[in-house]
Amino acid sequence: MTNQGAPLSWKEKFHIIIFGHDTVGGKMFDIMLLIAILASVLTVVLESVQALRAQYTTFFFWSEWVFTGLFSAEYLLRIYCAKDRKKYIFSFFGIIDAISVLPSFIDIIFGGAHYMMVVRVLRMLRIFRILKLSRYLSEADVLGRALLASRPKIIVFLGTVLTAVVVIGAIMYIIEGPEHGFIDIPKSIYWAIVTLTTVGYGDIAPATPLGQAFACLVMIMGYGIIAVPTGIVSVELHQAAFKAVKGLRCAECGGMDHTPDARFCKHCGNFLGLEL
Repeated sequence: MTNQGAPLSWKEKFHIIIFGHDTVGGKMFDIMLLIAILASVLTVVLESVQALRAQYTTFFFWSEWVFTGLFSAEYLLRIYCAKDRKKYIFSFFGIIDAISVLPSFIDIIFGGAHYMMVVRVLRMLRIFRILKLSRYLSEADVLGRALLASRPKIIVFLGTVLTAVVVIGAIMYIIEGPEHGFIDIPKSIYWAIVTLTTVGYGDIAPATPLGQAFACLVMIMGYGIIAVPTGIVSVELHQAAFKAVKGLRCAECGGMDHTPDARFCKHCGNFLGLEL
């Protein structure tokens, strides 16, 4: 019933069930949706196994289209009952909902595109809202702000690394040459990236003593390079966590303006919900 005593319209009822998480109907809808998302992603993953695809081709085909039909109907229903349709369509979850139904239709034109239906797993992010895991959302916000603050330093770092691998690749091409697998500079740059990141596939390796000595130097450099972005993000993450605590509103008394290292509210002693 509304405040005026009039019965709810179908649109209002659908809105409560689809967008609401506090009612019995809303919780049931969310649980069924999460199960359907998991089943859909599992179907796509299993279809990529050649033996299963050959044996259950018809099952996989109809399963994909059944899931696509369900998610398409759900997406259109969300647009229909949304209070602000434009806001929903261009919201993060609205875009994810739209992307989750597109691969099946794109696959009609471009074969193999249906495997991109695994993006539906992103819809599982709604579980944070459904289960009211607000603490994890606040932690994600801290991480996002830390990464954003690290962006200028990371860009400079990546630019330096890209410059270094070009120079290293060119030097190794000169030292080893095509006879040892370094057929051109792009191939040598590939080796430099693999070696500098300490991945070491082993498909290309220097054969001369000079090349091996140079490779050792590059590998040692790689350990130092890996530590740089970790340190940058760690510092910004620590600072972002301090700022989050300082500006955090206590859930118990609403108090703010906490000291950067505070874990408990200075007004009422309530735990602020952030681990530093």
